[in-house]
Amino acid sequence: MKVLLVDDHPLILSALQGVIRGLGDDVTVVGVASAAELRQQLATDAEFDLVLLDLQLGDANGFDVLTELRSQHPALPVVVVSASDRASDVIQAIDLGAMGFVPKRASNEMLFEALRLVMSGGIFVPPMSLGGDYSAAPPPVAEDETVPDVMRIAQQAEATPFQQNAPSLASLGLTPRQADVLAQLLQGKPNKLIAREMNLSVETVKDHVAAVLRALNVSSRTQAVLAVSQMTQGQLPSFQAWKPNRRG
Repeated sequence: MKVLLVDDHPLILSALQGVIRGLGDDVTVVGVASAAELRQQLATDAEFDLVLLDLQLGDANGFDVLTELRSQHPALPVVVVSASDRASDVIQAIDLGAMGFVPKRASNEMLFEALRLVMSGGIFVPPMSLGGDYSAAPPPVAEDETVPDVMRIAQQAEATPFQQNAPSLASLGLTPRQADVLAQLLQGKPNKLIAREMNLSVETVKDHVAAVLRALNVSSRTQAVLAVSQMTQGQLPSFQAWKPNRRG
């Protein structure tokens, strides 16, 4: 596995390099200290399996860099490693396409868990507060909605952790078709693309999306991603491992 670390703090960069190398003898780690060096490195060699990105870079806003990476290197997974663990930052990072968010205060074990989950196709978020009253039916979902209003969701974060007494994915009672739709949602696909790939009408997909949100007891796609991520941590290597078996 080849990992690219992006952090402008020399001590943290060095420490992270040492930690990541501890994943195995086959791990190669390259460290850069700025967005400019990141661009130069990827222009020279883009054959990386994973990017670990700090949000606080001296020459660029980390969220802007994340957006740039997802646009120019869409197949390259990015995990944010940040001194912040605010719910709004976690949500925004996931909205912008990060496959994981690990606070710098996290243990090595949490970092390893995050990297293993991401490399197996999952999304990792740290324990966080996602309270709010989601008992009512979720609002209508727009055809092309891929990410909701970040600040609206951040304002819903309360003191009660979402994962407290969270059900397992297997207990949600989703049909195989709904599970397929959820898998597509976790990849950030809009309803029109899901409909085309699953050979369904957009209205049918919207119905399935609404049913999935109700089953997860959330009101937006990002909340669904976060909910599934927290449900699967410590249970399954990825969402794909959970999906119900099909008959025939």
